[in-house]
Amino acid sequence: MSKRILFVDDEPMVLSGLQRGLRSMRQEWEMAFVTSGAEALELMEEQSFDIVVTDMRMPVMTGAELLEQVKRRFPQCFRIILSGQADQQTILRAVDPTHQYLAKPCDTAELKRRLTRAFAVRGLLKNEELQAVVSRLDALPSLPALYIEVTRELENTEPSLPRIAHLVSEDMAMTAKILQLVNSAFFGLRCRISSPMQAVQMLGLDTLRALVLTTHVFDKFCTDSLGEAEISYLWKHSLAVAGLAKNIAASEKADRQLIDDCFTAGLLHDAGKLILASAMQNKYQHVLDAVRKNDKKLIAAETEILGCNHAEIAAYLLGLWGLPEAVIDGVAWHHGPSGSSQTGFSTALATHVATVFDDLQSAFWMQDGMSLDSEYLHKNGLAGREQIWRKLGDDQPASRVAPSKLATHNLQ
Repeated sequence: MSKRILFVDDEPMVLSGLQRGLRSMRQEWEMAFVTSGAEALELMEEQSFDIVVTDMRMPVMTGAELLEQVKRRFPQCFRIILSGQADQQTILRAVDPTHQYLAKPCDTAELKRRLTRAFAVRGLLKNEELQAVVSRLDALPSLPALYIEVTRELENTEPSLPRIAHLVSEDMAMTAKILQLVNSAFFGLRCRISSPMQAVQMLGLDTLRALVLTTHVFDKFCTDSLGEAEISYLWKHSLAVAGLAKNIAASEKADRQLIDDCFTAGLLHDAGKLILASAMQNKYQHVLDAVRKNDKKLIAAETEILGCNHAEIAAYLLGLWGLPEAVIDGVAWHHGPSGSSQTGFSTALATHVATVFDDLQSAFWMQDGMSLDSEYLHKNGLAGREQIWRKLGDDQPASRVAPSKLATHNLQ
């Protein structure tokens, strides 16, 4: 199956440079080059593209306006802006329709890497209907109480950045969105960050205030599929898995980056359940009914009814958003690290082990219902380590806030 990319820039010299720089990829990718948004949309009506890469500042139709149209009319298409640094207001308008933002000048090797990774991400989710649903998302739903706390803090005359960072790091939705913005160079930050607290500090109060209060990059969770008990469970479970995955990585003498990756993968591992419960309420209700009424395992019910599971859904979105590959891998393979390309101790293993051990400590009907991947442990020389990791889970303190205090009455 061909891999097709459309490049849009009003400067012919820029397009010529892209053609020259990507000439070596002509055997793998079909590439088209046009000089305006109107031309791009006309061409997309005639033939399908997997990825559209556009400049921001163009006459008649800006890059953000083009991607808004692409998002609405061709939702499966991966949307990337490749542009020189623009003013903050222009960038804020591009946040919603853009999956990733690459800053000019962009090294050819980096552009190739990003595009190659984008095609790899598409392989995580085969169902085109679900691809379209996930691709349209510009935010994940946040736990109502945490969303309200962050908003109130930002509205204070002297908001506390450490407090905001702490609140964001407790919510899978806000963490995912903040990491998208930091890792995609929306605000000129060229870095690989997986720590939500570090990401918040790098963005700073002014940018955060503009993002949250003006463009509303965070959404409050709203669904009829899940009640207070289910929302509370997902929050408490995600925090517990994040903390345990981080402690397991520390016990293995992992470096700071891997420890951060394990925490964030643990925090985001069940984000797919939020996506499905909010973006596909009716279909996911059938899944939940099959679990509650027919005693099916959640993963089996998701696969049977949807053709995929929540891990694949979450990994696909996080891949679109350009989060670090180690985090995506941990989310994608937390059901079974043997499927991951990683070897040895990895984010996939840490997230998997932390999920299994937390499930053993507190039974709930929405659990994944999986067992420890002993084959992976033996194959990678880690057999026996699970006893040490289990002890870390037993010693982990309970969450600082009772889950019932974090749910709203009707989730409206």
